[in-house]
Amino acid sequence: MSDHLAGAYDLVVFDLDGVVFLIDKPIPGAGEAVERLRADGTAIAYATNNASRRGTDVAALLNGMGVSAAPAEVLTSAGATAALLAERLPAGSPVLVVGADALRDEVRDAGLTPVGTLEDEPVAVVQGYGPEVGWKNLAEAALAVRAGATWYATNTDRTLPSPRGPLPGNGSLVAVLRTALDREPDVVVGKPQPGLFTTAATLARAQRPLVVGDRLDTDIEGAVGAGMDSLLVLTGVSGPADLLAAPPERRPTFVSADLSGLFRPAEGAVVPAAGEQAGGWRVTRDGERATLDGAGGPVDALRLLCGVTWDGVAVSAIEGASQDARELLRAWGV
Repeated sequence: MSDHLAGAYDLVVFDLDGVVFLIDKPIPGAGEAVERLRADGTAIAYATNNASRRGTDVAALLNGMGVSAAPAEVLTSAGATAALLAERLPAGSPVLVVGADALRDEVRDAGLTPVGTLEDEPVAVVQGYGPEVGWKNLAEAALAVRAGATWYATNTDRTLPSPRGPLPGNGSLVAVLRTALDREPDVVVGKPQPGLFTTAATLARAQRPLVVGDRLDTDIEGAVGAGMDSLLVLTGVSGPADLLAAPPERRPTFVSADLSGLFRPAEGAVVPAAGEQAGGWRVTRDGERATLDGAGGPVDALRLLCGVTWDGVAVSAIEGASQDARELLRAWGV
């Protein structure tokens, strides 16, 4: 039995934005966490829905931030989508690309022909995040889909984390076409689909992988779908209120404030916490209401409260009995 959470796993699959970095700055402790895992002999993989960079570019970015990474350890939704297109389409087929140059390059390297207009007669549209995507690109994509092209989305993340707060992600751009076309994409490749995680496990020959993410609707749901344990870190998009209200398919195995939770005892991170007390907090349930009392670390309170909200107590029916409890619930927006 390992004395820390990560010691029970032979592969740790990290999401990137909100877990390892925010836009272009590393999250404190990320580099140290990766190096400790490597020293322990634990395999590492990075799985990202962001289709604006190629695996080699992501690895270079990480290494420049002090987070060690090899290109083979990086799986992107752009690469996965291009590989799927290559499986389904004849070589050289025209594919209308809406996204960054990285997605266009992946499509080209997969043996297909990236194009930009309806007049190029695309047989498929592939849509991924790109900061330069505009109305003209979306208009051509809408016309192509209406003309019969199959619509692929690399992912449907509504937002991207940033130091200034959540920003529109590829899901927001997909929503523009969804509104214009009154339909869903034919294929969504990235998380929460489990493919990136299962591929990472296969490449590493892992028997017991752990997924680490910051989003319940992509990372955690994808891990649940893949049958893998998961750790939610509270450094990105999903916060305490989101976790309290999470449906079964979006509930992680563990939760921690940041990546340091990988190296603490698993029983202090498992969610929900067992019993009514943890780390100085106590939760009391009275029918359809629950009361939090005491004082301690926020994660312990969160773990306890998940035990009652996941068992039917509404998040709005939680009350704080102590001053610390009331302040914590207020900070969470509960």
